[in-house]
Order: sequence, then structure tokens, then C-alpha cells
Amino acid sequence: MAASAVLVSCGTVQSLVQNTFPYTTNVLVSTGVPADKEVSSTATATNVQTWFGGNNNAKIKDVRISDAKISVASPSGGNLSAFKAVKIYVSSNGTGERLVASRSNISTNSSSLNLDLNDTGFLDEIVKSSGLTVRTVYELRNQTSSDMNIKVALNFNSVPAQ
Repeated sequence: MAASAVLVSCGTVQSLVQNTFPYTTNVLVSTGVPADKEVSSTATATNVQTWFGGNNNAKIKDVRISDAKISVASPSGGNLSAFKAVKIYVSSNGTGERLVASRSNISTNSSSLNLDLNDTGFLDEIVKSSGLTVRTVYELRNQTSSDMNIKVALNFNSVPAQ
């Protein structure tokens, strides 16, 4: 009985000191994008850089991806049925690219979808470096009948460095 109370207590303390840092971007899926071909879109993650400052001395550690989701930003009422697969990679100046989230065999008429997280280990070096880049790779099942804007939302967790 006492052991379970201690475990719950430690988990509570850890959740109180854990930080979450959001990142969002929009990806344009143009009408002319062919089906069954991987297409890539890259964005520099300026809002994550605001949190971490591109500063390797930032007082955080153990940075991991904690959540990844895509959703239709426009057109209104749009859905993800045209998508076959999505992969999200992160990198920064001087680091290799790491796959952090993906989903294949997408078959949904929903307007949003949680992606499967890839256990890539800690992302401290990438997130704390300057020039953090997020690359979204997608493959369509069917060509879209109109342009779509897809919102990519990522959350990173970290703990304070001692």
C-alpha cells in the first residue's frame, strides 16, 4: 500500500515540473499533387525556437515528442480521406533528420488524425540548436479536387536541467 502511494507521488511531482512546448505549421496540398507519390514540405520552426531560443544552454533536458496531430485547416468541412500516409521529421543545423511521427494506411473521413509517435530517443540536440526544421512528407491516395491546408501540430516535452 505504501509503495503505490510513493509511486503516485513521484509521478505527480514529475508531471508538475515537466514542460510542454507546442509547434504548429500549415502545409499546402495543391490540387495538382499526384496520387501515390511522396511529396515534401519544409518549415523552420520559429515558435519552438522562441521557447528554446536556439540556445544549447537552455535549462531543459530529456526533450521528446509527446503528441503529433494533423487536421484540415481549409477548406471548411474538408477531411483527410485523400491521404494515404504522413511522416514528420525534425532536424536542425548540424544534426541529422529524425522521424518523430507517422501514420500509414490512412483511411478516415475525419478532419483530424493523431499520428503514431516514433521513439527516437531524446531530441535535446536538435531542439536546442538553431535552425530547427520540420519536414512533412505526405502521400495522397487520390488527387484532391481543390487546394487544402493541413495543420501540423506537434508537442515536445522536457524536464528542467539540474
